[in-house]
Amino acid sequence: MGNVAIKVAKTAGYTSCGTVEFLVDNDRNFYFMEMNTRIQVEHPITEMRTGIDLVKEQIKIAAGEELKFRQKDIEFKGNAIECRINAEKPEKNFMPSPGKINEINFPGGNGIRIDTAIYNGYTIPPNYDSMIAKIITYGASRNEAISKMKRALEELVIEGIDTNRDFLFNIIKNPNFIRGNYDTSFIDKEILRRDAKNK
Repeated sequence: MGNVAIKVAKTAGYTSCGTVEFLVDNDRNFYFMEMNTRIQVEHPITEMRTGIDLVKEQIKIAAGEELKFRQKDIEFKGNAIECRINAEKPEKNFMPSPGKINEINFPGGNGIRIDTAIYNGYTIPPNYDSMIAKIITYGASRNEAISKMKRALEELVIEGIDTNRDFLFNIIKNPNFIRGNYDTSFIDKEILRRDAKNK
């Protein structure tokens, strides 16, 4: 997939940050889906695993500087997971939940990264994307990253609006997710249907 992604970028003459996305079937065949010619929302995952600040490097390239490293210089270490915290109501078809944040407490500690611009008293407007924060956890193994994300979501407090925190927690603690047994039908089968049964 990596080689095909590079070929796609080279064929398009693309020279900045971007992501080539594929779908993979049960037989590990992969199919081109799209190329996003921008920094991805998930870029902190790559930054945590490589130690490279992608935004900083993108700015340097835009300013005409040469990239200081090559693909062979990049080393991936450990595992990282990202959860997007959205101001929304998952139980109401993910309806946006704008409003004023009355209280906020973000988790912290080793291997925890928070990307956000919100604060106590911040008012979330109704006319933009509902994502208000990203929690990224890093660990030596996938299980360690998952364990840190469970703790991070437990410690997260955002009052005054509805968020998808509990929805994300249900995913992170799901046995099939932990085992890596999931596909594009996972949310519908494992989370939404179970929530409907429990009501």
